[in-house]
Amino acid sequence: MEDFVRNRAAWDATSDEYQSRHAGQLERNPEAWGVWSLPESDLRILGDVASRDVLEYGCGAAAWSIALAKRGARVTALDNSSRQLEHASAALARAGVDVRLVHAPAEQTPFANESFDIVFCDHGAMSYAAPERTIPEAARILRPGGLLAFSVEHPVHASAWDDATGAVSRTLGRPYFATGGVEDSAGGPLAFPRAVSGYVMLLLAYGFGIEKLLEPRPPLTATTTYTDFAPLDWARAFPGELIFAARLAGRRRPDES
Repeated sequence: MEDFVRNRAAWDATSDEYQSRHAGQLERNPEAWGVWSLPESDLRILGDVASRDVLEYGCGAAAWSIALAKRGARVTALDNSSRQLEHASAALARAGVDVRLVHAPAEQTPFANESFDIVFCDHGAMSYAAPERTIPEAARILRPGGLLAFSVEHPVHASAWDDATGAVSRTLGRPYFATGGVEDSAGGPLAFPRAVSGYVMLLLAYGFGIEKLLEPRPPLTATTTYTDFAPLDWARAFPGELIFAARLAGRRRPDES
């Protein structure tokens, strides 16, 4: 079974609970990165999006997409879960903005080559699909000079997760150099954390130049509904998330000289 088939079923089953728990935080902070809602205006990952063709790569209820459409971007929002897209459709109707919704797995998007100026996700597809498949797919659908930006779980957080307590620990219990999928929660979707060097080598192999690599530290006043990334003192002592901004320069593949 393809991983995206399992993850589609998992997200369809848990979407309502996810939105009930997190929609308030996401809607209050629509242009913010990660579980601590760090403002895009501070991190400056995406830059000017006006008149750009933008893909939100794993959109959930599309809070980011709505915000970017209001800033003049031509936005497409893709998600593997039909139930997540139902939440996105309702949010779009409330906001009164034009965003194209697409139901497809991140590993097999329906878009033509060189369709977008920006492909981004805040967790989303880059967390719940193997980067060995999503990074080359992003390279295919981006135009030369296009931006790939994404946040994911930091591999230190993934390694420090304690299955017995269901919380993050100050000791490492899982391999840092993970290669497969990891169950996000009991019966939940598979996540695909990788070593920092793994992301770097994949990006370089598929023609990206890395512009930013951030290990964001939440401020002392930060709060979150994503309790698996808490407590705050852990998140200020160790990296919980990782953010990349990478610019596509060419079409070189790993098997090409």
